[in-house]
Amino acid sequence: MNQFFYSTRVSVAAWLFSGFLLSVQAQETHIGFVSTDRILKEANTAKSAQTKLEQEFSKREKELVDIGASIKTAADKFEREAATLPETQRQLRQKQLVEQDRDFQRKRREFTEDLNARKNEELQLVIQRANKVIKDVAVADKYDFVFQDAVYVNPKHDITDKVLKALNATK
Repeated sequence: MNQFFYSTRVSVAAWLFSGFLLSVQAQETHIGFVSTDRILKEANTAKSAQTKLEQEFSKREKELVDIGASIKTAADKFEREAATLPETQRQLRQKQLVEQDRDFQRKRREFTEDLNARKNEELQLVIQRANKVIKDVAVADKYDFVFQDAVYVNPKHDITDKVLKALNATK
């Protein structure tokens, strides 16, 4: 008797599930895809963020390039003169070069950390704006799903151009 009720429940569940699948198949699912890489390269907000970062960090970057060139010049000069210098003077200049290089490496590391932190801040702002526009486009065009990462996308589902146009139109 229990087996009869079990098989009947399974049959009813299978019948209901197949009915659900047929109704889902009858409705057309509207799917879209947005290329995050293209958004981050082509959106005006991304381009202005890049320009802003370049302006903000260009002076420090130039200073680091100048310091690096100065240390290289001093190291080359030291190598040429090292054999003719008295021992104490050679050790003193070598120590100075090591200290200058250590200070340069520290400044370069700090620069890289500061730049990466600011890039992440600006990137988050661009992503937040893009996600809002993606959602607005999805709602307006009645998309059921919009994906940002995929192994393969049929070009007919790519709505990146539409999102870029909307994103670039907003201020």
